Amino acid sequence: MSDIAIRVENLSKRYEIGRAGTRHDTLRDALAGLFRREGRGRSEAFWALRDVSFEVKRGEVVGIIGRNGAGKSTLLKVLSQITEPTGGRAEIHGRVGSLLEVGTGFHPELTGRENIYLNGAILGMRREEIARKFDEIVAFSEIEKFLDTPVKRYSSGMYVRLAFAVAAHLEPEILLVDEVLAVGDAAFQKKALGKMGSVVEEGRTVLFVSHNMAAIRSLTSRALCIRRGEVAIDATSGVAIEQYLYEFQTSTAGAITSIDYYRRELMQDTPIKTKDIQILGNSNEEIAVISMGEPFEIRLWLHATQPIDGANLTITLRNSRDERVATIFSWDYGVEISVSPGDHTVIAKICDLSLPPGAYYVDVGINQDTQTRAYDVISGFPLCRVVSENEIHYWPDRPWGAVHVSNVIWRINARNTP
Repeated sequence: MSDIAIRVENLSKRYEIGRAGTRHDTLRDALAGLFRREGRGRSEAFWALRDVSFEVKRGEVVGIIGRNGAGKSTLLKVLSQITEPTGGRAEIHGRVGSLLEVGTGFHPELTGRENIYLNGAILGMRREEIARKFDEIVAFSEIEKFLDTPVKRYSSGMYVRLAFAVAAHLEPEILLVDEVLAVGDAAFQKKALGKMGSVVEEGRTVLFVSHNMAAIRSLTSRALCIRRGEVAIDATSGVAIEQYLYEFQTSTAGAITSIDYYRRELMQDTPIKTKDIQILGNSNEEIAVISMGEPFEIRLWLHATQPIDGANLTITLRNSRDERVATIFSWDYGVEISVSPGDHTVIAKICDLSLPPGAYYVDVGINQDTQTRAYDVISGFPLCRVVSENEIHYWPDRPWGAVHVSNVIWRINARNTP
């Protein structure tokens, strides 16, 4: 038996966009299309996938990363035989289970109990298999009290918990997963991540699409980065993630000009907010890359609509794993944000921070005290890419840790031998 579970060769998928009547979902649409005059509206070819080729071995867990619209979900739909490819071929060796759209196939008028059997059947589970796993599915979903209630009365959280519980208890040889760990609240997401981890430990072949880089790094050993329908990176997960985040960081630094893209929280009628963030190097110019140990400045442009007295500015640095590397409170340095109405700048020069190579991001928050909601919160703003000047002893997936130790004095006493 071959050790290849998935083989994809020159796979392509083209869509026609921009022309009315191109897609006929119903017989009425198809008949109406026959009577439309030719040339009414123009179509444009959009290649969601173009000449994609790769292999996945049995038991291998592969992450798929990339921006929205890159073609990740299209790839899984083609592999799941939901969508026909335009060209190329895909070979699947083994029973496939797909977790593409959580909740697909749920009927709102049926109860949770009835939908477990219905959804399980749609996902390819046999009735006896569903019955055997029924109690486990219910316990995982945490909706025991509402099991015999129509799902149309469920909250959105209850709905996705039940849907994921059914899908997660499939027993396929090959599992195709598309961003299902983004469902539910934080506690359930952690539970869902644990379930995915147990699936990986069972030795199944998994293709896992996610924007959660920490999950990709922890669950997969290899990752494919899809860019504009093509495989741009095929490497170990650590290398692929670092390269993808670096490309995203350098491209968005100039492309995304609105700070609102990164704004996560803004108090209603807030008296002060962040207008812009700049990262400056030693030459007082904006930078995207710095060397290890090199100082840099974070310049904040603030706008106040009323006097602010004694506010705190919090700056948090995060790495590509979304791990907190360092947090700076202006109060700790005796600095308070006290400004009059108008535009102001605040500059924080980071003089001594030993960051290992990688991509870094910054969160910024302004608050009056620790008990009330912050005036404004910016999250995930691209900070910089830290590089090593001496690449001789560096490899991309090296487990550096949170900080880089730059000054080590070694003493080695060699024993004299006769």
